[in-house]
Amino acid sequence: MTTAEDYRQVSAKYYDDAYATKEDLEDLEFYVGMAKASGGPVLELACGTGRILLPIARQGIPIHGIDRSQPMLNVLRDKLRQELKDVQELVSVSHGDIRDFRSNREYPLVIIPFRPLQHMYTVEDQVAALQTAAFHLEADGILVFDVFYPRFDSVISKVGEELLELEWTPKSDRSKVIRRYFRKESVDKINQTFAATFIFRTYQGERLVQEETEPLRLSYYTYPHLRALFLLTGLEVVEEYGSFERTPLDNQAEQMIFVLKKSS
Repeated sequence: MTTAEDYRQVSAKYYDDAYATKEDLEDLEFYVGMAKASGGPVLELACGTGRILLPIARQGIPIHGIDRSQPMLNVLRDKLRQELKDVQELVSVSHGDIRDFRSNREYPLVIIPFRPLQHMYTVEDQVAALQTAAFHLEADGILVFDVFYPRFDSVISKVGEELLELEWTPKSDRSKVIRRYFRKESVDKINQTFAATFIFRTYQGERLVQEETEPLRLSYYTYPHLRALFLLTGLEVVEEYGSFERTPLDNQAEQMIFVLKKSS
């Protein structure tokens, strides 16, 4: 069983540099806007290294983040120490699992950005995660999260192929290049999950000097599946979008983004 000490340990080292190169990440402005509209405080479930959390705090909004990866939280805490004192005082962070985390606070806004719900592999876990979010909502509070709009042709294809996803120069050593490859290992169509491997290769010039791997497993959702989960967890849809530009959730959508509240 993966422990908190090693869960996403390899990804944590490279996370910020890797995703800084990803030009199609459009979620930050959306979630910061939701936080500003709520006025805070905000609860972020599965906050990782703080890619969304810290920009929200820089807007003067109190935010609490939880994550079950200790390596990710260690990176976040290191980054937080470099922030202005005013920002530091707005942030609290704790180690916890979104399936069973409970605090004595309620929030006007709970967010689960960048698809952590796709790391919930069973209906029981999916329900538990949404129940955690609902438990922490104020009476009129809202929950916002996003998942991939599934492309079934892509999900079942290219098993065993190694694909270059991202490439970047680490800030700590400009003489090196790191490339992240993705290899899909298997697909479970019954349980709607697939297993894969991230491969991180570090090059000095064109010479491979280090290779690290990390397993990955993701679930994927259909729209009716999600609507059933909302019924099971006492949530109802306020808004739904197919992109972070708030386009309709239709056949052209690439994301499924939901704004939810507790059912009346």
